[in-house]
Amino acid sequence: MSDTPLLIAGLGNPGVDYARNRHNAGFMAVDVIADRYRFAPWRTRFHGLIAEGALDGRKTYLLKPMTYMNDSGQSIGPASRFFKLPLSAIVVIHDEIDLAAAKLKVKTGGGDAGNNGLRSITATLGPDYRRVRIGVGHPGEKGRVHGHVLSNFSKADEDWLVPMLDAIAEAAPRLAADDDPGFMNKVALVLNPPVNRPRPETKPKEQ
Repeated sequence: MSDTPLLIAGLGNPGVDYARNRHNAGFMAVDVIADRYRFAPWRTRFHGLIAEGALDGRKTYLLKPMTYMNDSGQSIGPASRFFKLPLSAIVVIHDEIDLAAAKLKVKTGGGDAGNNGLRSITATLGPDYRRVRIGVGHPGEKGRVHGHVLSNFSKADEDWLVPMLDAIAEAAPRLAADDDPGFMNKVALVLNPPVNRPRPETKPKEQ
């Protein structure tokens, strides 16, 4: 187990007007993690809200930048420098329009794919942090993207979103173990548990 703390930052926009937006999937995810593992109450720090707890025995900080999405690096940067964290100890959870709704992927590094929150973080830290990408689907036209991510999840979306957030929380200890493939596998298993089929009866052998 790493002695280095883990920082999990969920991206979103502050305020009740944005609370159920697709762009706030990251905020929603860290809220569920905080509740599941009984993190300390949120407090104001690093231009954001931070909660302290543990995952799989590893000290973990959850962070919700209050800078608005486009300036997320102004919160995550100071936090990562204060705790002296390498990029491998930083996980960013965010919505992803280039993934179909209800899909989840994890990767380290890469581009920002037009996400201004990631662009801000990369400008502050460099690109090689870990990303948990929650698919929210693409509206089909570039001009509709802004309205899509700043619209609330639909009722149909809620049917997959709530189980997805619960699965992310259940699998979060795998992130603390630096096991990103294991995290993805755990999420998949929670969402699609194997069916226990009854074993076929075997006839006794004839004597």
